[in-house]
Amino acid sequence: MKGRFPLSACAFALAALFSAHSTAANSPTYTASDKAVDIAQQTIIVDGHIDVPYRVKEQWVDVTKATDGGDFDYPRAVKGGLNAPFMSIYVPASLDNSPESTQLAHELIDSVEAIVARAPDKFAIAKSPSEVKAHFEQGIISLPMGMENGSPIQGDLANLTAFYERGIRYITLAHSQANHISDSSYDLRRKWKGLSPFGKSLVGEMNNIGIMLDISHVSDDAFYQVIELTNTPVIASHSSLRRFTPGFERNMDDDMIKKLGENGGVIMINFGSSFVSKEAGRWRTGLTNARKALIKKEGEDSPKLENFEEEYRKKVPYPYSTLDEVLDHIDHVVSLVGVEHVGIGSDYDGVGDSLPIGLKDVASFPNLVQGLLDRNYSESDIKKILSGNLLRVWQQVEDYAAAH
Repeated sequence: MKGRFPLSACAFALAALFSAHSTAANSPTYTASDKAVDIAQQTIIVDGHIDVPYRVKEQWVDVTKATDGGDFDYPRAVKGGLNAPFMSIYVPASLDNSPESTQLAHELIDSVEAIVARAPDKFAIAKSPSEVKAHFEQGIISLPMGMENGSPIQGDLANLTAFYERGIRYITLAHSQANHISDSSYDLRRKWKGLSPFGKSLVGEMNNIGIMLDISHVSDDAFYQVIELTNTPVIASHSSLRRFTPGFERNMDDDMIKKLGENGGVIMINFGSSFVSKEAGRWRTGLTNARKALIKKEGEDSPKLENFEEEYRKKVPYPYSTLDEVLDHIDHVVSLVGVEHVGIGSDYDGVGDSLPIGLKDVASFPNLVQGLLDRNYSESDIKKILSGNLLRVWQQVEDYAAAH
């Protein structure tokens, strides 16, 4: 589950193995109307965070064709109407402060370029909102890129420029540990008490070059410091709301959402069940504690550890969240700061087998549209959520950079 831990091939195996849980007799079912399908097909859909590059690094598949595993491939993206998924250039925190982090980032960008090279009639790199719109008119899926974890910058602004030139258009400042830029919401050490001195200077440099600041994963103090320093709106590329997951700092609380609204930014809702409902988070904690107890009893070499999660799920079924609960997050952002400040950041291919019932892969976006219609969102507001809000922020960031 890469949203909290490094992604592994195991996550994809688990997704196939345990998908039966999501089709239990008492599970809700979702059917999109013709109108919802039409809106999904006729609207640019931007997803702020999809982990295809790291997925294909761990276990190579050709996503230009139908694949058996994972959450994304070309046929499913076409079916769902997804035409601008941000490819996450994810660098694990274990590589922080090493040249390997920079190398891996470039290799993952290479993999996105390779996808395009294999199928230029299906995919194209997108480096601007105008390119996303042009590709949409051509019937081509845009692949903009965002870097998850600023570690590859290595304190060197020449690296920032190099990554911009290669197409990086947002940077998630940290991941699961503090790095040379920022504290992480997962790291209790609070090394910098927010941003590092370099991190504070990096905010202005990113503004000036035209890279969006992504505050997903950072600590609360780092978030507020970014808001204070930035001259452009910021994004949370794949975060949800702490109101529904008390104590989970990786999500944003109401005060932070209000500050984000004042800044003009956008929170892009993460679909992973542990981001959406407190029950899934508690299940994950229970799994961790049970694993620790087994290690304490039988040691790190216990053969029971090999299939531990599989066996645990048999005894304690995973409490999948639902599309309706994802919609609750969207509703709450709208109630706090308005429809102009919410978008979609699914974390497909990054949260393993934890996706909500009704939103199991990228073919599911018509279900999301139907849910919004059922909650009386207008078509114009739905289009803002699907892409308009993020494209607005991206354009504002571009415009600021062009003027500085």
